[in-house]
Formats: sequence, structure tokens, C-alpha cells
Amino acid sequence: MFSGLNLRIMLSMLKNAAPGRVLLTGVAASATLTGLVWLLGLRLDGIVLPPDQGVAWYYWKLPDPTVWTRLSAWLCYAAHQVAFWWLVHHARTRVGRYTSGLHRVNVVALAVNGGFVALHLAQTQLFYDGLAQDVSIFSSQGSVILLLVAVLLMENRRRGLFLGRPAPIRREIVDFARRYHGYLFSWAAVYTFWYHPMEATGGHLVGFFYMFLLLFQGSLFLTRAHTGRWWTLTLELAVAAHGTLVAVMNSGPGGQWPMFLFGFLGVFVVTQMHGLGLSRAARWAIGLGYGAAAAAVYAARGELAGVSAVARIPAIEYVLVGVLALLLWLGLRVTRGVGQWADGRAGPAPPAP
Repeated sequence: MFSGLNLRIMLSMLKNAAPGRVLLTGVAASATLTGLVWLLGLRLDGIVLPPDQGVAWYYWKLPDPTVWTRLSAWLCYAAHQVAFWWLVHHARTRVGRYTSGLHRVNVVALAVNGGFVALHLAQTQLFYDGLAQDVSIFSSQGSVILLLVAVLLMENRRRGLFLGRPAPIRREIVDFARRYHGYLFSWAAVYTFWYHPMEATGGHLVGFFYMFLLLFQGSLFLTRAHTGRWWTLTLELAVAAHGTLVAVMNSGPGGQWPMFLFGFLGVFVVTQMHGLGLSRAARWAIGLGYGAAAAAVYAARGELAGVSAVARIPAIEYVLVGVLALLLWLGLRVTRGVGQWADGRAGPAPPAP
């Protein structure tokens, strides 16, 4: 009885928690978990890894995997994925209303994701390998890019796609993406989370901190914290910090980090900042400051002629928005056509007696 009373009190407190407090707690928890990854990752120094084989090669995987190392990663991933999808489905079909605090299902989602974080820590220590042993590194990178592209599509009506102007994407496509995005986003986060072993390298630590934030965000469905514009923008921009830091760690200061930094910040200038309610003067100042900073960095590196490289990432993302919108439109058309065909085969309804 006492434990049940405590649980009800805790749930009541969480239900009434302010969105800002919820988010600060989540960020602090993500940082703590990242520290735990670093601490336990120090025990992996004895793992012998195969030599690097180029850009398409993922370095952190065992040279001689076994059926058990493979099963440990895939079974854990599958269990995590199914559990998260079920929670998203339950929230969408059984709860369906927003709250300023947390629903009971949010608490369950946080506990489930926390449990799988602990499981991944143990799995890395016992078996090491993630999904990387069997699938391409580009699939992991692509899943996160797909998530970012889907956000651009979903926010098209609110903030536009090009300098505050929306792209001509049908409302039904955006509505479908908004209604079902939880399934896609949870897949992108969970798949990427299990792709990597929980190593203590700088790149892994930055990446896992970002993954913890995404898993936390995914657990906040149907809450005001989940939809806060500054919070969601922070998650979008975090990929700029992640991409830049990883590029510096992998290639040093002379590498291609400016392309990642100014590429992702270019998406902010062209699209993301226009949903913040900033004045025209503020947006002009940010845009001019961005252009001056990019030119200065490339000039300092003696590569001013190559400053056009910053357009690659925005160009790829905007093209993919169009591709995703087209695929969703085709899917909706096919589904509607199949439904009409099935209705036609069923024939007219019999007359009422």
C-alpha cells in the first residue's frame, strides 16, 4: 500500500511538472549517462579491432564476430524497437491528448528507454559488437538525416522551407507525416543507438549524448515539452555540433569540419530561424553574420574558392524533402486507390429491410 501511494504521488508530481523542468532534467540525465558510457568504455581498451579500410568502413567492430555477438545486438535492438513502437502506438491511439507535465505512458517510456540504455552498456561489455557488423555505416547516418528531413517537411506550414516561404507540399502529406512521425523517429533513434558499441572515443560520446536526447524527446510524446519550438530547434541544431566535432576528431583542424558546421547552420539560416518569431532585422543580422563567418573561416584556411561547399548539406536536405514528400504522396494515392478498388469489389450495400 505504501509503495502504491508513493507511486501515485510521484505520478501526480510528474503530471504537473513544468516543461522547462522536465527538459532540464532530461538533459542532465543524458549528460550523466554519457559520463557512464565514458567510464565503462575505458574497460574496452583490450579489444583488438581490424585495421581501417576507408570512408565506407566502420572501425569499431570485432574482426571475428560470432553468432552470439551478432544475436546479442540484433535481439536487443529488436526488443527495444518493438517496445518503443508499442508505446508510440499506445500513446497515439489510447491517450491522444496533450499535457503540460507527463502522462503515465511517458514515465513508462522513459523507464523503458533507460532500461535499454543499461542493457546496451552491458551488451557492449559482454559482446562488444553493435549492428555495425552487418549493415553499412551509411544506413546509420542516413537514418538521422531522414529524421531531420522529416522535421523540415512537418514544419513546412509553420516556418516555411525557403526564407519563411512554404514549399508547395499538399496538406494531406504534412498531416500524415505529423500523425505518424513517431514511428519513423523512434526507428531512427533506436537503430542508430544500437548501431554503435558504447565506446569511450570522443565521437562516440558526442553521438551517444545526442542519441540520449533523441530517446528522451521520443519519450515525451503528447507533452508540451515535446513541442517547444526552442527545444526542438536545439535538437535540430545539435547535429551541427555533432557533425563538426566528429569531423575535427577524425580529420583534425585541417579537415572538412567547416562544411559540416556551415552546412547545417545554413539550414538554420534558410529555414529554421524563420519559425522563431524573430524580427526582419534580426534575421538579416543572423544571415549576414553567417555569410561573413563562413567567408572568414574559408579565407583563413586559404580555401575561399571552396566556400560553396557549405551549400552541399542544405541542397541534399532540400532535395530529400521533395523526395520524401513525393514518396508519401505516392503511398497515399496507392492506399486510397486500393481502398476504392476494394469498395468497388464489395459492391453496393444491400437495401435496408
